[in-house]
Amino acid sequence: MIEFGTGGWRAVIGDGFTRENIRRVACALARRMHREGVADKGMCIGYDRRFLSREAAIWFSEVIAGEGVVLYFVNLAAPTPQLMFTTKWMNLPYGAEVTASHNPAVYNGIKLFTAGGRDAAQDVTDAIGAEANALSADTIQSLPFEEARAKGMIRFIDPRDAYLDSIMSQIDMNAIRARRPRIELDPMYGVSLTGLMTILYTARCDVDVINDRHDAFFGGHLPAPNPDTLRDLQAIVTEHHADIGIATDGDADRLGIIDEKGNYVPANEVLVLLYHYLLKYKGWRGAAVRNIATTHLLDRVAAAYGQPCIEVPVGFKHISAAMDQHDALIGGESSGGLTVRGHISGKDGLYAASLLVEMISVTKKPLSALVEEIYDQFGRLHMAEYDWALTETTKADIQRRVMVEKQLPDFGMPVGSISYLDGCKVCFEGGWIIVRFSGTEPRVRVFAEMDTMARADALVETMAGFLGLPFPAVGMEEAG
Repeated sequence: MIEFGTGGWRAVIGDGFTRENIRRVACALARRMHREGVADKGMCIGYDRRFLSREAAIWFSEVIAGEGVVLYFVNLAAPTPQLMFTTKWMNLPYGAEVTASHNPAVYNGIKLFTAGGRDAAQDVTDAIGAEANALSADTIQSLPFEEARAKGMIRFIDPRDAYLDSIMSQIDMNAIRARRPRIELDPMYGVSLTGLMTILYTARCDVDVINDRHDAFFGGHLPAPNPDTLRDLQAIVTEHHADIGIATDGDADRLGIIDEKGNYVPANEVLVLLYHYLLKYKGWRGAAVRNIATTHLLDRVAAAYGQPCIEVPVGFKHISAAMDQHDALIGGESSGGLTVRGHISGKDGLYAASLLVEMISVTKKPLSALVEEIYDQFGRLHMAEYDWALTETTKADIQRRVMVEKQLPDFGMPVGSISYLDGCKVCFEGGWIIVRFSGTEPRVRVFAEMDTMARADALVETMAGFLGLPFPAVGMEEAG
């Protein structure tokens, strides 16, 4: 069955991610475009460097063309945010990227975008998924790729320059040129290399790169920028006395950061750093938007500048919608995805990386000093993040107990509030804990934030024991 989650449709290659299912998704989308009266405007598609990504984009395109919709094909592996930009830039009703983002190498998938370059809303993807699952393969129309190109139904495009120029127009390139920082870059075998190198070299940065070759197995690691996968980047930052280390995930919509001392900077802190920079150093104003599993330190920064902080469910489409609704300045999540007002409506690792380089250049302060500036003014919070693989039986049991029967353990402290906006989030004075199911994998995640890591871990241990899950488990960040 084709099932869209918080970050699009993802499935194991050869199991759910098959040529037949890819064709079904394409057909359902093309027919939806006809019903909406937008088929004549066409759509765009791109792909990342995963196994079968280009082939899947071709299979998808053949059906779109066969169903009578013009398809604009980005003929080089490209970041997901570039396709979101392209959808907006070309004023297209839909766009797509073949990617499974942070998932293991055995996965692939498709992300869908709607007008303005936004992540497709849940009702849209639910409808497309349901229609795709109901389709019979023999009813799907298609045109062979080269024949469709000859007929003008598939058209190659290269939007990279427009995308990169848009980013550079929003970044203080002169401040970076004056500072000329030394940067270590880890694209994690993904698609950010050309774009980031173009931006950084244009700003006259000194750049070294690791893990830049095409490897569909991502060097045997998960293509997600977290402490376990960025140890090589930490080592090279200290070895080369760099100002910052930057890593991006497989499709370059998220990033991971290493400071000048070789320390991993958690994604929560990156989001807070950039919001504080925009408010204090650039004098901008606007709300912050975060998902329900992202640090409340962002709330403290917002309050200090008289701005609201809006909480939404996990899934960047919810952040984008709230940013539009509240004209928010920044939106982000604890997994390393963020965007800023005036850029695309989705998360963009290249833009976020460029803004971080601007930040250390404009402030003329080391990254570690900027982090300490946050702690000194707003205090410190620690987040414990754990997840567990689930069987269907275990998932059903947790769903029944926590979400239906509303059972909770005794946390040993007064409960301030309980939210079922997305999973179950329990707030206390000075902290919170959430348990929720992953929207991209068969896993349950438990995050807790408190004033010390010991107290955060203790909360997770209490919840894990209540749910019958082993503790400790291997921590792993949620991605989109």
